[in-house]
Amino acid sequence: MSKKTMLKKRRLAKMSKRNRRLPPLAMVRTHRRLQSNNFTRNWRSRKLKIKE
Repeated sequence: MSKKTMLKKRRLAKMSKRNRRLPPLAMVRTHRRLQSNNFTRNWRSRKLKIKE
């Protein structure tokens, strides 16, 4: 079995933080000009290309 290096683990954590939806307050504040987060992805369809 493989072990995650600290670098890979940190990058995966960053990507999981990015994968959240846009806060509703941001939509209200920008009068719905911002409606979606460009970093969201589905774990099945779009894979991460992370090198160690």
